[in-house]
Formats: sequence, C-alpha cells, structure tokens
Amino acid sequence: MTALVSFVLFCQGLGAGIGACMVVWGELAYFKAMHDGRIDRAERAHLDALARGLRWGMTLLLLASFALVVVAYAIQAPVQPVFVVAYWTLMLISLLIIYVSWALSRKRISFALGSALAFTAWWFLAYLTFDLLPPLSFGGMIFFFVVATAIFYALLHYARSLVRPRA
Repeated sequence: MTALVSFVLFCQGLGAGIGACMVVWGELAYFKAMHDGRIDRAERAHLDALARGLRWGMTLLLLASFALVVVAYAIQAPVQPVFVVAYWTLMLISLLIIYVSWALSRKRISFALGSALAFTAWWFLAYLTFDLLPPLSFGGMIFFFVVATAIFYALLHYARSLVRPRA
C-alpha cells in the first residue's frame, strides 16, 4: 500500500509540475506572439496546445488528489487529507484555476488579471504539492496567495510592456 501512496503522490506532483511548466511556457509563447503586435493562426495553434497541456496537468492533479483521499481512507490513516489545511487550499486553488480559465475563454475577466491569477495559482499548487510552502492557516494561505498574485500581476504587466511593440 505504501507503493500506491507513493505513486499517487508522484502523480499529484507530476500534474502540478506539468501545469506550472506549461503556464510558464504559455507566458513565454504569448510574449513571442505579441512581439509583432498580433497573434496569427500558427501562434494560436501553439497557445491551444499549451491549453491542452494545462488541462492534462489539472486532470492528473485532481485525479491523484481524489485517489489520495480514497487510499488514505482505505488504509485508515490516522490523519485524513480532508482534515488538513493544505488539502483544502489545494482544492480551492484548483477550482480557482478552472474558473479563471473558463472566464478567460469567455472574456469575462481581463487577460492581465486572469493570466496573473492562473500563473500564480499553478505555481502555488506546485509549491503546495511539493510541500515547499510554510505551514499557515487557511486564511494565511489565502492571504499569501493574494499577495503573490498582486506581485505576479505587476511583474507580468511590466514584462508585457517591455515586449509590446512600440508605436
């Protein structure tokens, strides 16, 4: 059973890693696409491929998280994942990524805010999955995420202003 738990944790980390890497690749592809001031068909196809990669990363992450809960219940672990703050933070951030992706595709949220939210959320998930975040309360995690999003919003805005073609 230990091998199964290790495999599920590996899959969860793999999903978060895929998502974090793909979101960075997506931002770099967007910078390259916007260098000439417009996005053509080939660049759109490339961005769509990145979106598929993000979808696979999120699917793997959520399936592994669900499997972790089932396995913890099956082996009667003393601390169930649903009683841990990190689990609920992971679920909330995952749902936020899904909502932001939907809102971006329907143009219900500005691209600058949506991409900063998605970028921060994927890296937050990766750090959370690999247990690299400090142990905080649920409110502390949310506050940390909001501050990190504000910082990445400013950094991505500045980076985009450097790439945008001059008039």
